[in-house]
Amino acid sequence: MKNLFLLLLFYGNVSAQMPSCCSPSVNDKNQMLAMNEAFAKQHLPPTPFILAGGKGKMVEYKTPDGKTAKAYLVKSDKPTNKVLFIYHEWWGLNDYIKQEAEKYHTQLGNVDVYALDLYDGEVATDVPQAQKLMGHMQEDRGKAIIKGAIALVGPQAKITSLGWCLGGGWSLQSALLEGKQAVGCVMYYGMPETDLNKLKTLNCDVLGFFALQDQHISPTVVKQFQADMKKVDKKITVYNYDAVHAFANPSNPKYNKAYAEDAHTKALAYLREKLK
Repeated sequence: MKNLFLLLLFYGNVSAQMPSCCSPSVNDKNQMLAMNEAFAKQHLPPTPFILAGGKGKMVEYKTPDGKTAKAYLVKSDKPTNKVLFIYHEWWGLNDYIKQEAEKYHTQLGNVDVYALDLYDGEVATDVPQAQKLMGHMQEDRGKAIIKGAIALVGPQAKITSLGWCLGGGWSLQSALLEGKQAVGCVMYYGMPETDLNKLKTLNCDVLGFFALQDQHISPTVVKQFQADMKKVDKKITVYNYDAVHAFANPSNPKYNKAYAEDAHTKALAYLREKLK
């Protein structure tokens, strides 16, 4: 009952600053978002798309919870310790995200790009499916998938992360889990971390893209995130676009090409700098 109250408080008054000791986890907030019909209505079913001729392939790896996970890997033509982890939005690891992995691999050059599958093979094609998958996702499993990927790339890897929507929040969680291997983190309208003790452990700066018309990961939430990062002496660069949530999601029928291209140009320059 206490957790439910806190979650309702978060969505009823996003400007309220709750003590980090009792704040709901990012995954709890994502689960509540999944059940929020207003949030669901911000998403239209992804336009059907099949990736053809990609260089990448699905790979399987072990996770510390005794299971296995999968990722779409676009591997560098020569050995490298430079890595980009990509995190899908609430639809899952569909061909749009695989296409994004291909694009970043081409543009970044000598980098291994992994698009991690947080849903263990399930992909949504409509809103009710996406709500179910995002709502049922377990935080421990998500962290195990990321930890397994970190172990897969090895202790010498320089890791960057990038994600949209659900994946935007997990991009930040990934950077926290990567420890000293984290060199860069890109968030597209993802749920921020509010636990200051966790943010203190962040090893890299953050680049964030957010939407001024987003009713849930709103300008108020973003401003609080910026304030929290300042409190723990961590750097964050934020770009706000006069757009709706998911404006840059390639699977969104309301995809805003101009804003998406501008954000992508900034993200690409940031990643190149971190991985040079």
